[in-house]
Amino acid sequence: MALPDPLGPDANAAAAVQELMGGKFGEMSTLMNYTFQSFNFRGRKKFRPYFDLISNIAAEEYSHIELVSATINLLLSGTTKRTNRNKSKNPKAAPLEGAKDLRNTQHFLSSAQASLPVDSMGRPWSGENVFSSGNLKLDLLHNFFLECGARANKMRVYEMVSDPCARAMVGFLLVRGGVHIVAYARALEKLTGADVGKLLPIPDVSNKKFPEAAIHEKKGLHRIMYRWSPEDYPELADVWNGVHPEDGGELIVKDEIPEGAPWPEFEEEPQLNSPGEIDPDMIKHYAKILS
Repeated sequence: MALPDPLGPDANAAAAVQELMGGKFGEMSTLMNYTFQSFNFRGRKKFRPYFDLISNIAAEEYSHIELVSATINLLLSGTTKRTNRNKSKNPKAAPLEGAKDLRNTQHFLSSAQASLPVDSMGRPWSGENVFSSGNLKLDLLHNFFLECGARANKMRVYEMVSDPCARAMVGFLLVRGGVHIVAYARALEKLTGADVGKLLPIPDVSNKKFPEAAIHEKKGLHRIMYRWSPEDYPELADVWNGVHPEDGGELIVKDEIPEGAPWPEFEEEPQLNSPGEIDPDMIKHYAKILS
């Protein structure tokens, strides 16, 4: 999806959004949980539809990391006073003075006002957040819980951050994350016979309460499972079928990959030496050595 421009720089909003990247229930966790579960899946031929489901969702999660990252970068752009390159080399000007009062100084110390694999407090994402038990029922239960936790965090970030760029991102991910919740519920129902869908929604607030999510649900995006590789995930429809547990609409598998959006163009930040000047003499020197 294409993100709207933020109303202006908002480093503290970016810090809150970081939880959706590197928090325990963030997109780094969903991506890496499902990736390692798919790598480690035993009995793949016997339980093919469940392997296809987990692997296919892992593929989609990569785009969610991109979306959260772009939102963070847009919110951070211009949060400190930009100076020209000559002035930025004078440390007396203290162009980053305002950054010391912001919630997540790692955005300025460890990156050039850009996203990192950390949570809202700047703590690094950890591989300890990956759960891959080797037991299919247990992994599916964990994934269902992980997606419900992620949904709760998205709602809290939405209520914390009013910027339209951040809210558009959260609204879209509420819908697509909702697909993953229903998918794992359906998988558990197929595997065990338990009526997991009766638990939904968790938390007990409909996506339709969020305008930025409701626009996507009107298009039926909450009922579509995109098949990110038709050759690799042929049995998705064996799990993703029937009706949506909240509105009764038909669950659909689509082979057409949805159209993406251009990556935002981020301005230089000279006060952070980003991207840094090119030294023509150095380029000539190493070109001569390499040739």
